[in-house]
Amino acid sequence: MKFRFDVPGMTCGGCARTIVAAIKGVDEQAEIETDVPGRIVSVHSSRDSAPLIAAIKAAGYDARAG
Repeated sequence: MKFRFDVPGMTCGGCARTIVAAIKGVDEQAEIETDVPGRIVSVHSSRDSAPLIAAIKAAGYDARAG
């Protein structure tokens, strides 16, 4: 499934790398694209959105399905 998350606290490449690592911790096979200026994370994953959002939040960032 394809998900789009709004991550308002993602302000730099370091933030994006942290978020990607958090998502990969839930689904190693996830395909992830980050748009730092737009503060958007797009994820293609076989997992449901809830554990992906939980992983982003556990990494210290707010996330909302967009």
